[in-house]
Amino acid sequence: MSALAFSAEAFAIALGAGFLGSLLGIGGGIIIVPALTLLMGVDIRFAIGASIVSVVATSSGSAVTFVKKAIANVKLAMILEVATVSGALVGAFLGTSLPRENLYLLFGLLLFLVATLMVIRRNAEDSSRAPSTSDLARAQKLDLVGHYEDVRKGQVNYVVRRIGAGQCASFVAGILSGLLGVGGGIVKVPVMNVVMGVPLKVATATSNLMIGVTAAASALVYVTRGDINPFVATPVALGVLAGAQLGSRIMTRIESRIILRLFVVILVWMGGQMCWKWWSSTHG
Repeated sequence: MSALAFSAEAFAIALGAGFLGSLLGIGGGIIIVPALTLLMGVDIRFAIGASIVSVVATSSGSAVTFVKKAIANVKLAMILEVATVSGALVGAFLGTSLPRENLYLLFGLLLFLVATLMVIRRNAEDSSRAPSTSDLARAQKLDLVGHYEDVRKGQVNYVVRRIGAGQCASFVAGILSGLLGVGGGIVKVPVMNVVMGVPLKVATATSNLMIGVTAAASALVYVTRGDINPFVATPVALGVLAGAQLGSRIMTRIESRIILRLFVVILVWMGGQMCWKWWSSTHG
């Protein structure tokens, strides 16, 4: 494949990944890494490095829109991001000691786990269970009682719950972000939605706001290690940036249940592909 053809194909894949990543709050890395490794034969470490760069681009391209439309919860993002960045630095250093075959398996299992969580609980905005007195008091103290405008339901009010659990999960999300180049949104969106009671649209928008900071912390380690190849990362970052801007505009007009179904289908398909890649690498 010529350099021009490679760049064009990488850009097209990244455009779709950026669109879906912005729409789902997962940063695009969950699509970029499997696509580059499975479809284009890129070494998984270079794919993860390019993904880290693309996650920063996704966040830059969509977060501003979500903040302006008052969908992203900025206060919640600030609380969770401290734990996430700490985990991202740990994950980036761990990535040097794991064989690439294990990265395939870890990536695939992660996708199946997250898809299962989303199917079991659906989404928190459909839950009528009132928050506990302690959850409400803590949310009010931290200014985490919020609302947003839904295209179908009008104003939707919510109370952020289990903040401590969210911080612990965010640290784990950061580790996975630094290790696999996925931005952390693949874990934080379900955790905010399923565990913390944050509506799915708010969770995806808030995740978009956070993932750029998380990825930037990891990128410093990847740059010094030589795992960010400009030939791969440049067309990917440009494509993701364009796709993210489009996704952020469309997300506000789509019903949450459609976003949820799309999320689960992509997770299951990509999980199967990555597990197959691991099996082929170890038993082929």
